[in-house]
Order: sequence, then structure tokens, then C-alpha cells
Amino acid sequence: MTDSAPKAGPSKPRLGYIGLGNMGAPMATRLLDWPGGLAVCDARAEALEPFTSAGASGASTPADVAAQARIISVTVLDDAQVREVVGGPHGILSTAQPGTVVAIHSTISDTTAVELAGICRQRGVLLVDAPISGGAGGAAQGRLAVMIGGSDEAFEAVREPFGSWAELVVHAGDVGAGTRMKLARNLLHFVSFTATTEAARLAEAAGLDLRTLGKVVRHTDAITGGAGAIMLRDTTAPVSEDDPWFSILRHVRNLGEKDLALAIDLGDRLDLDLPLAHLALAGLGAGLGVENDREDRLAEPSPASTASTTREHA
Repeated sequence: MTDSAPKAGPSKPRLGYIGLGNMGAPMATRLLDWPGGLAVCDARAEALEPFTSAGASGASTPADVAAQARIISVTVLDDAQVREVVGGPHGILSTAQPGTVVAIHSTISDTTAVELAGICRQRGVLLVDAPISGGAGGAAQGRLAVMIGGSDEAFEAVREPFGSWAELVVHAGDVGAGTRMKLARNLLHFVSFTATTEAARLAEAAGLDLRTLGKVVRHTDAITGGAGAIMLRDTTAPVSEDDPWFSILRHVRNLGEKDLALAIDLGDRLDLDLPLAHLALAGLGAGLGVENDREDRLAEPSPASTASTTREHA
């Protein structure tokens, strides 16, 4: 265990925070009471004032932060800014002591994280990619999730201080894994947003109130868990029939195919194209690992025929 690991009592390491924007400021605020103390840095002098007034030490450059702190969080805009903060002329590596842990909370390329970790390692510094999920609201409430890519040693060093602003702290794997997990999480997020716009167009074409639909979606997702409710298996491989998940996921598939087919049918009657709904219908079973087999297809009506039958008997 290096000197950067959290220790009991007053000997906890001094923390540093670089980047006090919409996300960084509320995260750093929750570190003001950290027993080892806090050093902060931001390009805007006015961003430092609330922290220095509350007892944190202000720093003019990342190098000044690294001269004081043993665990340093970085929340800046993009890969270029991260590179400058870590390795620039006034960057962290110009003054960091061996054993210092640098955590990059910005969402950057996983290849950038791996590259910078290698450069840091040559100086005896540990770098972790530690992107966050939960938005500004989660930061303000201290309820973020942080996905950490790095060594076991580095993870143990940051777990306790990160728990000051994160409700969920996970070790995703080696350096780069945190960013890859964040990208997979955000893929779901923004594909879901695109699907939401398609659902809104269907609702609008059907003469429904979109705000009311939004209330229903938020209400039921809070109960069911939304898309995350099916992310409980440790593999995406096809599910064998003797697996306890088989009947559950087949039920999800059957309901999903029925409802997607009905939504597509409604869109057809409203002369509205729903491309994501068609993609979802085509790929749902295989994606769940319970693609329709021959017996399923013989025993159950197809989604198209279900929609047709429903329309004929409506």
C-alpha cells in the first residue's frame, strides 16, 4: 500500500480538485470537510472564492495542487484539457510526488486514459479514469456513480474520498475500463433519448398530451428500473432453456414484441414512420438471448398477426 492510501484518523491524505464547473464544484464542495484538507484550482479566480472562504487552499496551477495533494481529481472539458492538466508545463506531473493518485472524471477517450496512465507510471504516479454518471443533480445530492479504471492499489486509495460525493463507487477494471463502462452507459442513455423522441412523435400524432406521457414514463421507470431492469446477467450469450432467466426474458420478449407491433400498427394508421420501433422489434429477442425458435413461432401468434387481429376485433 502506498502513502496515497487513506489512513485512519488525522493522517488521511490531502486532496486536490482541479476544475470547478457545473459538476466539479458540487463534488469538491463535499470534500471541504475531508480531514486531510483540500486544495482547489480553476482557470476562473471567482470559482475559487467559495472554497477558499470555506477553508480550502487555492492553487493557481495544477502543479501547485500536486505540490500539496496526494489524491487529485480532475474535471475539465475534454482530452486536450486533460492532457494539459496532467502533462503540460504547469501540469500535475511537474511537481507530483511518487505515489500520488490522479483521477480523471472527465469523459475522455479510453485510449487517452491508457496513454496518460503510462506516462504517469514512469513518474511513480498512479492515474485512474473515473468518469461519473448522475448529472449535476446527482452531484449536488452526493448521489453520483463513479466507474473507476485502475489498479487495485489506486482503487483502494480513492474509494473512501470518492464516497464523499458518490453513492456508488465501482471498480470497473484496469485503466480505460472506467471510460469504456461510461461510454456503454451513455450509449444506452442517448439511444433511449432518441427512442423517446420517436415515442413523443407517435403520441403527438395520436393527439396525446406529451407532458402527461412524460409523467407516466418517469413514474413507471422509477418502479420498474427502466432499461437497467434487464441488466442483471453477466453475459449477453443466448440463454439456455434450463436457465432460470429463460422464462423471465422470454416473457419480456413476448410482451415487447406484442407492444412494439401494436405501436408500429398505430404509427402505420397515423402515416408515421417509426424506424427505431422496427429495429427494436427485429432485434429484441436476439438481444435478450431468447430469439424465437421454431416451437415458439408455431405456438405463439406473430407480432404482426397480433396487431392485425387486435385491429380487426377492436
